[in-house]
Amino acid sequence: MFKTTKRLALAAALLAPVTAPAEPSCISDAIIVFDGSASMSEPAPGTEGEPRIVAAREAMRRAMPEIAAWRRLGLVTYGPQGHPKSCDSVDLRFPPVHDAAPRIIGEVEALRPDGDTPLTSAVRRAADALDYTARPGVVVLVTDGRETCGGSPCALGAELAAKGAGLIVHVIGFQLQPDLEGHPLFRPDNSVHKADCMAEKTGGLVVTTETVEELVEALRETLACPVVSLLD
Repeated sequence: MFKTTKRLALAAALLAPVTAPAEPSCISDAIIVFDGSASMSEPAPGTEGEPRIVAAREAMRRAMPEIAAWRRLGLVTYGPQGHPKSCDSVDLRFPPVHDAAPRIIGEVEALRPDGDTPLTSAVRRAADALDYTARPGVVVLVTDGRETCGGSPCALGAELAAKGAGLIVHVIGFQLQPDLEGHPLFRPDNSVHKADCMAEKTGGLVVTTETVEELVEALRETLACPVVSLLD
């Protein structure tokens, strides 16, 4: 079930009917970290439907044009083929730029999911590209599971919070996989591998989604420009 905060939900509602500016108006840049691991080529748990990547691509096609009108966006991916070791498969596709929607959509359309899930390294790569120690920024991780390459999201979250100049990491879980004990891989008990730890330590949102519509809304919520003066 989709969950978020009232503050960002109201911000998204306020932005929706307003004509987009000629240049993005959000002060801080953002990078989307997109899961291209092998599990994205599989259907959601308990279904025989289309691979997750099909729904995720549709959500990006719907959400990106609206979001990119307000904020400079970049893209990091992990998991696709072409790397000798899948845990080294983190790619900065491009840093934040104006009008990034066509490039993001094109990159996600071209992904062929494969390999493991080095999400910690991917978020670090995004943070570095945002120059997180010098200026504020936003990282939005879209993933269907937990870290599988030995990284520690909790340790990274603590480091980003301690050294960052206002970096926020939001974590969106999409059609999450259950583990062998029936718990979401997104949030395993007593594990340093839980991805949501990065959001908790940097003041970001943790959002779980199942449908295309929920993923679109989660992207809008986490990447909306804050309208602080109207919300306080």
